[in-house]
Amino acid sequence: MPIKSKIRTIPDYPKKGIMFRDITTLLKDPLGLRLTIDTFVQRYISMEIDFNLIVGIEARGFIIGGALAYALGKGFVPIRKKGKLPGDTVNVEYDLEYGTDTIEIHNDAINENSRVIVIDDLIATGGTAIASAQLIEKLGGTVVEMAFVVSLPDVGGAQKLAQKNYKVFSLIEFVGE
Repeated sequence: MPIKSKIRTIPDYPKKGIMFRDITTLLKDPLGLRLTIDTFVQRYISMEIDFNLIVGIEARGFIIGGALAYALGKGFVPIRKKGKLPGDTVNVEYDLEYGTDTIEIHNDAINENSRVIVIDDLIATGGTAIASAQLIEKLGGTVVEMAFVVSLPDVGGAQKLAQKNYKVFSLIEFVGE
């Protein structure tokens, strides 16, 4: 059962011309969810990379990241939209196609010993992923790899991350679709 077949495409959302890749259909499918988590687990168990935290980007990165952290015996740290975390935070503002947004992390969630895998559902333009890496580095942490269920290479986000020397991994790609 391929993961890609479990992802729903919604045309013209959130605006005309966009093909939205909705992973909620993958997440609700027990075998699809298991395959997704197991594939990430196998990657990180078999790699000889040193990391101690999974950082999940709001909101779908929490679902995948939490399950992955549990399966690997690692800690989990959320990156959230501004105003959603209760403690003292550090934030980064970044550009969107249609304005700006701000994400934040607790200021004690990451330190100079933190080596992290950042996870989210999808990499498109790369803005949120780059801002997340900036937050982690601002607190002294190191991004070991950025992982996504879906990559949209035609949009260019994975290439932007690679140009900034971030290692990028995705389970599947939608190219020219």
